[in-house]
Amino acid sequence: QVQLVESGGGMVQAGGSLRLSCAASGCTFNTYDMGWFRQAPGKEREFVVAISWSGRNKFHGDSVKGRFTISRDNAKNTVYLQMNNLKPEDTAVYFCAGRSGIPMLTPASKYDYWGQGTQVTVSS
Repeated sequence: QVQLVESGGGMVQAGGSLRLSCAASGCTFNTYDMGWFRQAPGKEREFVVAISWSGRNKFHGDSVKGRFTISRDNAKNTVYLQMNNLKPEDTAVYFCAGRSGIPMLTPASKYDYWGQGTQVTVSS
């Protein structure tokens, strides 16, 4: 059974940074594409970033380009989301998601597995 567990959320002032982690188990991690999504109160879930199983392909949502970076350590079965220059509008619950690496990852790819989420709050 695939499990994804996020950590690293918290409260930070605008302009600050946070790094989220997502630890995976129950899967062959180095064959899985991984993504981060977020959902703010009263809003739909939003795509943030994604990384292919190899780490060679990455996609970013328009609102986070130049500020957020996704990376992965296949030896640790972990994917990371480095968030810099945070803004109050980044406040949301952040979810980690995973999918088989077939077919090829695109920004519109659907994910099969989801974590429980971690809260990120950015104060002005």
